[in-house]
Amino acid sequence: MAPILEAKKINKYFKKPVLFHVLKDLYFSIEEGQFVSIMGKSGCGKSTLLYILSTMDREYEGELFLGGEKLTGKSGKDLARVRNEMIGFVFQFHYLLAEFSVLDNVMFPARKLAKKSHAQIKKDALEKLDMLGIPHLAHKKASMISGGEKQRVAIARALINDPLIIMGDEPTGNLDQKNSENVFNIFKKLSQDERLSLLIVTHDPDFAEKTDRIIQMEDGRINK
Repeated sequence: MAPILEAKKINKYFKKPVLFHVLKDLYFSIEEGQFVSIMGKSGCGKSTLLYILSTMDREYEGELFLGGEKLTGKSGKDLARVRNEMIGFVFQFHYLLAEFSVLDNVMFPARKLAKKSHAQIKKDALEKLDMLGIPHLAHKKASMISGGEKQRVAIARALINDPLIIMGDEPTGNLDQKNSENVFNIFKKLSQDERLSLLIVTHDPDFAEKTDRIIQMEDGRINK
């Protein structure tokens, strides 16, 4: 079976202020249900790589595949569709719309995709909140819940379109130890029970050590 995500010979250059080779001949793949972390010192290229893998940066050399579909060379419009349909994002900062309800925040990506009725999207959103143990927060304003709860809502939002993969950039970086462990356990459960693939950039060695695999980066390369 083809990997969920596959990167082949990825190279990235920054052109200004001087030419700089950021990512150097990167090859790797992620299988269905695999929970993978990316680690490395600041400036090693982790976030740059995540931007390419998440299709937000198209200025690179090499080939990128998601769900067996080649993404390299696709238009910005096509890649926006891929991001919305196939990739769920969880960041260090939750980026919830503070004045909207938790339920509205979770529904938002599915309403944007517009493939289901409003009633179906609402039903799906409530199911995601229930899965994450926070159905009682559905009608609260996002500004009125705790930091740990906000990150759970962000995960529910990332799941609403049933993506192939969740990508995270320091999703526990703003959380205390208890909430970090909660987020890790949610990710692990999604990997094991839902066969969802996860790719998480983290500085936290305790988090990374419990994932299925660590991609260790140094100076734009992956350490074998």
